[in-house]
Amino acid sequence: MDELTDLTADLVSVPSHEDETAAGDAIESWLRAETDAAVERDDVGNVIARKGVGETSLALVGHHDVVPPDEGQVDGDGYVVRTEDGRLYGRGAADMKGAVAAAMVAFRDAEPTIELVFASFVGEEVGGTGARHAIEEGFTPDCAVVGEGSTNYSGPDVTDVAVAHRGRRGSTLLASGTASHASEPEAGVNAVYRACDAVDVVRELETPRTTVLGHEIGGSLVVTEIEGGSAGNVVPARCEVTIDERTVPGERADLSRVEHEVEGIEWRVDRDVPPMACDDPAFADAVLDAAREAQEAVPEQVTKPHATDAGRLAEAGTICVICGPSEPGEAHTKDESVSIEVLERCYRIYRGVAESYGE
Repeated sequence: MDELTDLTADLVSVPSHEDETAAGDAIESWLRAETDAAVERDDVGNVIARKGVGETSLALVGHHDVVPPDEGQVDGDGYVVRTEDGRLYGRGAADMKGAVAAAMVAFRDAEPTIELVFASFVGEEVGGTGARHAIEEGFTPDCAVVGEGSTNYSGPDVTDVAVAHRGRRGSTLLASGTASHASEPEAGVNAVYRACDAVDVVRELETPRTTVLGHEIGGSLVVTEIEGGSAGNVVPARCEVTIDERTVPGERADLSRVEHEVEGIEWRVDRDVPPMACDDPAFADAVLDAAREAQEAVPEQVTKPHATDAGRLAEAGTICVICGPSEPGEAHTKDESVSIEVLERCYRIYRGVAESYGE
């Protein structure tokens, strides 16, 4: 399917790590030229298109921003794109302009019996700013297939359907003490010692686990940074501990315990990207059926370790699954690439579910 490969290459070539405007222009222009859908561009740059009618709405969802490219992925004012051995290379090929292109062509070609929506958001890589804005403005489709990576999870050369993923809560423990000269440590209160006591409490906390449609998913909790002190001969009055927590649907580690058990500790949540759980087995099975029809391998329902915009959509009430071409280890790498064969497979999956769901 040369058209899909060419469209993916065109999108990948457009820089969108600092400003997504040009990539959004390309998506919007293609949709207006290739479809009769109602296409809109909102205030932050999200591109949303709708076609079909019905009481049920299904969205094919992606994002067109990317992380900053490696030096070798840039050529002049554009990104380097090349094809080799059946793969397309370039920043954003896997995460996730390939999936966006597959969804665009599937959206155009599908003949749905329900309302079909295409959405490509900005700001996914910086906290989901585009998805948050869209939701605040009323974007709440009944169901969504989010095109983040789900390929090669259950086995090689298979595109699976993820029914849950972990979220991420980033937080800081602020330890306060009283400064004094290090020659008289008893005159002060050592904030680093308090921080160490707080870390001991964190290490004792249980990380939650839950089950989604029969699949177990577990969280994690880890201290990733510690910083404190002002000089080598001063008892520190302040110390900060950074915590990375991977959350699961419905559960959080009880980090508030640290404040109660260690004096002089303040716990501050800096970022909380929600997890996702599909609570509609019928929709998950419908997407899995479309995935089975689209490939020779036998796909499975799986879980993902990474947070996506699906978490925010699910939190707002949209039933979500994840299905896309990216493989583990491809996103954000200096040699980022996507399989052209799997792009075509995802096109078939997206079109298949768009035409079969709601019948």
